[in-house]
Amino acid sequence: MSFSTHIVGVGGYLPERIMSNDELATIVDTSDDWIRERTGITQRHIIDKNQGTSDLATQAAQQALDDAGLTVHDIDAVIVATTTPDMVFPSTASMVQHKLGGKGFPCWDIQAVCSGFVYGLAQADGMMKGGMFKRVLLIGAESMSRIVDWSDRNTCVLFGDGAGAVVLEYKDAEHGILGSVLHCDGSYRDLLMAQHAHPGASPNNDRARLDMNTDAAGVAAVSMKGNEVFRFAVTKLGEVVDEVLGKHDLCKEDLHWLVPHQANIRILNATAKKLKMSTDQISITVAKHANTSAASVPLALNDLYRKGNIQTGQLLLLEAFAGGFAWGANLLRWSK
Repeated sequence: MSFSTHIVGVGGYLPERIMSNDELATIVDTSDDWIRERTGITQRHIIDKNQGTSDLATQAAQQALDDAGLTVHDIDAVIVATTTPDMVFPSTASMVQHKLGGKGFPCWDIQAVCSGFVYGLAQADGMMKGGMFKRVLLIGAESMSRIVDWSDRNTCVLFGDGAGAVVLEYKDAEHGILGSVLHCDGSYRDLLMAQHAHPGASPNNDRARLDMNTDAAGVAAVSMKGNEVFRFAVTKLGEVVDEVLGKHDLCKEDLHWLVPHQANIRILNATAKKLKMSTDQISITVAKHANTSAASVPLALNDLYRKGNIQTGQLLLLEAFAGGFAWGANLLRWSK
């Protein structure tokens, strides 16, 4: 055996409020059939007006700690991947630390949009291999409902809120994280982005924003050129899978589970086809969760784990694609 980074705890949290496609159709010109056909989404969870992203993250983190049989006092660092922090500063991670009852150890946020958790896992693994930490709490958490334009049916139907978390431990044991690959190309940034609104501005969807318990002024709004993003995402996700497997002398046939970012069912199906994988080998949660950005991959992992589908020694590949464009993958052998 040799030392490596292992997932020893898994957790997830979804806000109580569920918004169906039919309810969404009362806000914007859309329908359940239209959304299902184009995205595979049937519902999404929406954060309560009294909650922040840090609250979602704390719930998921506590479940992961409980699953690992640990407390916050056993943790050496907290990393939160998020695009929707509670504040510009301090970090959402610092708020999670406080809400869990910890203090003193380092905490920080990482922002790579939907690829945030994959980037965070690679970062934590590298730092743990470098001897900085023994245990790290890594969380992906988002309140995407607060930055979408609820008058744009092409984007608002896609997103939901939630959080997923893992406890990582560096120890002498079989299996664990084998490695990661990360990429970014900022020349495509205009195809998928969220620009800040001008302070004091009054967007044309004030009513919809206020109905969603958000502030109309000064809020970022997601914009996307869907067809261009789709083509690039499917190509790059296929390439990154080949890249990370090749680095470890493995092939697609060696994979037991693909745990992808849940953008929409079309991308998931196209990726499966490109990899020649059955959808039975893919964790698919997009129908019930929608796109939860940085929370997407850990929530998909939590769903797979809670169903008892992952066995020790199985090969898992986590992958994501995001605005930036930023994309990447993590490869691991399950050891929990």
